[in-house]
Amino acid sequence: MRRLLVPIIGLILPAAVAAQAPATRGAPDGVILTFVRFADVFGSRLVTAFDSIPADRYDYQPTPVQQTIGYIAQHLEDANYGLCERLGDLKHSRTAKDSLADTVKARWPKDTLIARLKASLRFCDEAMERLPKLDSPALAATLLAFETDLAEHYAQLAVYMRLLGMVPPSALSPKRHTAIDLPAAALSPYVGVYELAQGVELEVTMRDGGLYVRSSAGGGAVRLWPESSNAFFANEADAQVSFTRNASGTVTGLVLHQYGRERPARKIR
Repeated sequence: MRRLLVPIIGLILPAAVAAQAPATRGAPDGVILTFVRFADVFGSRLVTAFDSIPADRYDYQPTPVQQTIGYIAQHLEDANYGLCERLGDLKHSRTAKDSLADTVKARWPKDTLIARLKASLRFCDEAMERLPKLDSPALAATLLAFETDLAEHYAQLAVYMRLLGMVPPSALSPKRHTAIDLPAAALSPYVGVYELAQGVELEVTMRDGGLYVRSSAGGGAVRLWPESSNAFFANEADAQVSFTRNASGTVTGLVLHQYGRERPARKIR
């Protein structure tokens, strides 16, 4: 069974800058990026859980006083918008459908509920990525409330899945990857320092014929195993790293792939 939170991000850095952040906007600091990463963890697990539950079980509730699966989905959407609007000036444009009763929205088709949940999570991503730093108790409280809400509802949904005889996403084994052999000459161009955000760098080194990555934020080095000439994976978590090159073939950066997100880092030396 996979441990609860063992993302590669926790092994080599606290978090990473989002690919969607406009280039003209200052990158968030490491503290904000940690909140972004944990939102990725629980947000992706919630989406995967809802997606894996059959549509005909969305009216399931363990007891009459508990929420149905469909009700949890629509509640999360509304809670995400309500909490993340407090993070700044980004606002969600509401329609007549948003004003419908929760019991009505809970009976929407599965695909509709999941699509709307994903949209609310993207909204929160953007709201968090607009924050340059964590500079007030009120902001910290809102971020903690948002991420605690995601975690609590994932725990709730995981219990429902167990009762339905299903395995929650966090208990599934990671996808298996097969390492290939690459000569030192093929690995050496990837050695260098990559900037994920202001004050957060990844140093890629090579020793004993393998690539290792370590974060400037602390933690031990993690080995990256090759599965192609430019794609690597970590054994410690379901995470992959791919390196990017420019038109002349020079390595210019890397991309971290995890929880359905792609986090880029440019090579600075």
